[in-house]
Amino acid sequence: MIEKQIFRDAMSCLGAAVNIVTTDGPAGRAGFTASAVCSVTDDPPTLLVCLNRSASVWPIFSRNEALCVNTLAAGHEALSNLFGGKTAMTERFSAARWRNGATGCPQLEGAIVSFDCRISQVVSVGTHDILFCELVDLERNDESHGLVWFDRGYHQLMRPAC
Repeated sequence: MIEKQIFRDAMSCLGAAVNIVTTDGPAGRAGFTASAVCSVTDDPPTLLVCLNRSASVWPIFSRNEALCVNTLAAGHEALSNLFGGKTAMTERFSAARWRNGATGCPQLEGAIVSFDCRISQVVSVGTHDILFCELVDLERNDESHGLVWFDRGYHQLMRPAC
């Protein structure tokens, strides 16, 4: 059996996009920073988001049944840290500009892409729920550079010059 810390150290070598996942609905408004997001299929367009069941936002996402994955651009490092900490939700959301997507979930202005989704299925594995999310709408921003998390730090990805 691999020890938890050895697994975590190895996973730090796996680069990933940085996302703020948001929701709004009957249970309220919430958001958190996540790198555990990936594509599942394009028919129907579906992605997955992993969420720890012990997270303070878990009951809100569970009841709202909709979310928006906002993929962060270079320069959003401070916003990522804010949504990744214990800061109050009102303070998190007041730190940036948002608009409501088709599902009513907050879309970050200036995100590389915002995937507005309905949660179609939930699978529990260990400490986390895997939220399968069917795409309702998306908004792209092809002007900004990307942001990834690798080796426990942020790194900017530059778009090629045309």
